[in-house]
Amino acid sequence: MKNNNKYFIPFVLITSLFFLWGFIHNLDPILIAHLKQTFQLTNLQSSLVDFSVYIAYFVMAIPAGIIMKKHGYKSGILLGLLLFAIGAFMFIPAANTHQYIVFLAALFVVASGLAILETAANPYATILGAPETAAQRLNLAQSFNGLAAVVAPIAGKYLILSKEETSNAQIGAMSMDVKNAFITAAANAVKMPFVVLGIALLIITAIFYFTKLPDVKEEGLDSKRGLKEAWQHQHLRWSVVAQFFYVGAQVCVNSFFILFATKAAGLTNQSAASYLVAYGLAFMIGRFVGTFFMKYITPAKLLTYYAIINIVLCIVAITGSGMITIYALIGIAFFMSIMFPTIFALGIKNIGADTKSGSSLIIMSIIGGGILPLLLGYIADVSGNMQLGYIVPLLCFIVIMYFGIKGHQPKNIQ
Repeated sequence: MKNNNKYFIPFVLITSLFFLWGFIHNLDPILIAHLKQTFQLTNLQSSLVDFSVYIAYFVMAIPAGIIMKKHGYKSGILLGLLLFAIGAFMFIPAANTHQYIVFLAALFVVASGLAILETAANPYATILGAPETAAQRLNLAQSFNGLAAVVAPIAGKYLILSKEETSNAQIGAMSMDVKNAFITAAANAVKMPFVVLGIALLIITAIFYFTKLPDVKEEGLDSKRGLKEAWQHQHLRWSVVAQFFYVGAQVCVNSFFILFATKAAGLTNQSAASYLVAYGLAFMIGRFVGTFFMKYITPAKLLTYYAIINIVLCIVAITGSGMITIYALIGIAFFMSIMFPTIFALGIKNIGADTKSGSSLIIMSIIGGGILPLLLGYIADVSGNMQLGYIVPLLCFIVIMYFGIKGHQPKNIQ
């Protein structure tokens, strides 16, 4: 009981971080649709938003693990929050210069902070309590990531998206002065939400700085152990593969949601953003429902069942037409909601001193969210069919299904 009380406040604070990075990731579909229209981008070019975000995870994961190993979780959290804030403030020069590449650079810095936060917060949440409830606890924390999936599209719809649709033809027909004014207004719409976010992040950083957080030590910690030793765990290797494909699937479905809805169901950006809120709501509810189910079904089995259902829903999204395809995507959100924390918890289960290094490897695998959307965008551009691109998440869920059936099973290492 004393242990539970000891970990309650740290767990609440850590849980708040899950909301913060969930907010940014769920703004991506809004940013992609907004910047695609503003800069008249192809699907492949617009997917560079995701690439800029997730390449940062790949680059920063190992440095984040080293920081945590040497200085503890709290130092990593503070550094992650500061980078997050700096990236948010970089949206000011991005909006002022009207350069797409500067927006991408700002997102890279934001994501660098997120990579450090996730490398710290995911394993920290699993060890703030009894080992046997680690997956359940991580799913509970990640449920607030799901709450962000509801809040972010609402904020993006009203603060960023234009109320009036402007086609590429209309933009192309504008005079230079009118076009510059249009781009200025569109860029400024992105600036203010990120400035407010940056200020909020500085306040949160101060709260973490002055709060005492226990730096829980893994049993048998050996400073000489690193990535090579962690990689010896077969189930960790499979979790890295599964997480690569899971994050790729989530980003593909999430980030292209608005573009998919306008093509497959003929919705406007504003209407599609409303359904994106329902998508986020399904994701959030799925987290809480999944956490409840884990009291009665093992995490691995639940992961397998959900992956199979999402394979079927992807087929509906690819072959269907009209609103049924939108409902299929909302269903996918519900059933993939538990996947990231469950894969993460199963991957670092029973690896003891290798937990921090193992966490870095899993966070590196988030690069799947930068690579696989490029493939979806390419397929959509070449085929002229956005729905066909959703064969990418379908294949991802097949890999996750295998991880749930067999890949998660730990094997003894020498």
